[in-house]
Amino acid sequence: MKVTLEELSRLVAQSAFLKSFGFLVHSCAPGECTLRVPYAVSLERPGGVVNGMVIMGAADVAMWLAIMTERGPQEQWVTSDMKTAFLRGARETDVTCVARVLKLGKRTAYGTAECRGANGDLLAHHVLTYALVPTKS
Repeated sequence: MKVTLEELSRLVAQSAFLKSFGFLVHSCAPGECTLRVPYAVSLERPGGVVNGMVIMGAADVAMWLAIMTERGPQEQWVTSDMKTAFLRGARETDVTCVARVLKLGKRTAYGTAECRGANGDLLAHHVLTYALVPTKS
């Protein structure tokens, strides 16, 4: 792998834009990353359901990290497309999101992510495409 679990965990912990979500890197393997979102009342929308922004964010970040397991942290990849199907509401539960890279090209990456509640229920399915940001010369 091009990056370790510890490096991914440190990156998430040090990224200011992720702090409010409380994401934790659970595991990684080549082309795959599992992220855990500990339940917090602050992540709920009115009605007591974990808000979709959190679930989509977990899928997005898990895929970003999964790409790093193959290409390393030096390259900058950004989301170019994301389709999400919400299948069940998440009430007072941790969320675990597993992202898998299905195709990794020179400039684009394609993959899927699944978010599940603590009891294993499938909450959301995501299809993601990423683009490599060209480096400045």
